[in-house]
Amino acid sequence: MHNQKTNPLLCDSITGSCEVGPAQAAENDLIVRVDKKPVKLLYFTDPICSSCWGIEPQLRKLKLEYGDSLEIEYRMGGLLPDWSYNSGGISKPSDVAPHWDEVSHHYDMPIDGDVWLEDPLPSSYPPSIAFKAAQWQDSEKAIRFLRKIREMVFLEKKNITRWNHLAEAAQTVGLDGARLKADFEGEASVAFADDLERGRRLGVRGFPSIFISDGSGKPEFIYGMKPYSVYEKAIQTVYPAVQKQAVDPQWQFLFARFESLTTREFSELSGVPRLESVAFLQNLTDQGHLTRLRTKNGDLWIAASAGLP
Repeated sequence: MHNQKTNPLLCDSITGSCEVGPAQAAENDLIVRVDKKPVKLLYFTDPICSSCWGIEPQLRKLKLEYGDSLEIEYRMGGLLPDWSYNSGGISKPSDVAPHWDEVSHHYDMPIDGDVWLEDPLPSSYPPSIAFKAAQWQDSEKAIRFLRKIREMVFLEKKNITRWNHLAEAAQTVGLDGARLKADFEGEASVAFADDLERGRRLGVRGFPSIFISDGSGKPEFIYGMKPYSVYEKAIQTVYPAVQKQAVDPQWQFLFARFESLTTREFSELSGVPRLESVAFLQNLTDQGHLTRLRTKNGDLWIAASAGLP
């Protein structure tokens, strides 16, 4: 992996992907088992994958419109083992800072690249292992934990390899911090290694990598950041009987469901035009319903009952 030509943190804004290198799946590995719901979305991601942060609006919309039929399984991909790289103009952490600022504008999702100047991450493995530990406690809280540590690294410039930040995120989403630490230092690394091996067997070469399946035959594969219609079409292809749910566009419902939303996320989920969303959300903030976390490249809006992230 360390001899690859493409640096994993030099994400391609055209393909919408962060690559870890070439891979090829064996035909008999391309079966995605469906458990509780008729459609599974198998998602290979990484806590510091900027393209994965870029598809958060699409994933949240899928959960609202197809959640009754769609089960999403999160797997970690291992984007940055360490800094044994020197390619694509990125050879050290400080090189990532301007790149993250650039992709932030491209995806219209707030990312502050200064974390790579102020407290750079040596690897994405520790937060990935922490996520696996969180999954052992509660799958839904684990997803909230992943969202929280992403907000920490992309907006708050926090080095999420540091345990104090991981512990803060665990407390915020209601995980047992002592158990999380014990699992993190124990067998969660084995679960993470299993995710890496599963990704290799499926031919995952970068993130986001998404496999959508009804459990029979070869799944629909989507690589990189794509428009919402691409994910929707894939679900409808593998399960034509899927029923699309009507979504309540009111801000009260959306913030009760997700607790925090970027401006772009709110616009896409509510239908409020993007150019009007900041004023709309600021008005709610002035009324005390939300708090606003400002960054140099955009804002995060948090339900007042949830507190600042």
